[in-house]
Amino acid sequence: MSPTADNPVKLPTVLVMAGLDPTGGAGLQADIEAIASQGAHAAPVATALTVQDTRDVQRLVPVEAELVMEQARAVLEDMPVAAVKLGVMGSVENVEVVHSLLRDYPELPLILDPVLAAGGGRELAEDGLLEALDRLLIPQATIVTPNSRELRRLVPEGDSLPACAMALLDRGAEYVLVTGSHEPTESVENALYGGNRRLEHARWPRLGQAYHGSGCTLSAALAGLMAQGHEPLSATQQAQEYTWNSLHAGYRAGMGQWLPNRLFWAMDPPEEGG
Repeated sequence: MSPTADNPVKLPTVLVMAGLDPTGGAGLQADIEAIASQGAHAAPVATALTVQDTRDVQRLVPVEAELVMEQARAVLEDMPVAAVKLGVMGSVENVEVVHSLLRDYPELPLILDPVLAAGGGRELAEDGLLEALDRLLIPQATIVTPNSRELRRLVPEGDSLPACAMALLDRGAEYVLVTGSHEPTESVENALYGGNRRLEHARWPRLGQAYHGSGCTLSAALAGLMAQGHEPLSATQQAQEYTWNSLHAGYRAGMGQWLPNRLFWAMDPPEEGG
């Protein structure tokens, strides 16, 4: 059925709480593009402002916790939110207010991207923030999407990546999707864990560049698919495929890392013989 003025098509809404990246490669803009690519609407709430380029973050300024709460509450009380995606929290206080807020919406799928450092290596998690994530947000999460470095920081006592993932499940996360781009493997190996076991192991061809915003792309696409009603296994499979294609079509916009082309699907295909 075609949309009309009397019968418009409604897009499911994803509440996104993350930092603002002025390059547009990561953070809220990355989330908006990835969510829109899944046919969902992103409602962005800024948790932090950053000074950064495609090489690294120079400065991060958390948004005041009360303002984060007011932004999110305004959306939740006005729009039928279908999923929530969390990125950079900026401060322990922001973790605390987000935890408090989400206790009122336990039915919403929560995708947590535990961003702890920038691609260039700059620390994005102040003292106590890891503990706050572990204590307050991981137990609320439907899916946590750490890369292997983040996972080892969240579970420093773990002697292997599977053991670390199981520890996050023990702490309350329903699923853990571990990405392996930082591991010394020929291909990129990702694994989904849930129900105290590994549910899926996916291999993707390793690309030749370093990318700014790949983790945001994956977790936001996952949130958009969950908002559309996909089950976690289907959503993680489709989100990985979308992310790999975004990276494969990526480009170098600045003097640092490449950016994913999250709108690759809207590009005209190259002409034959061109």
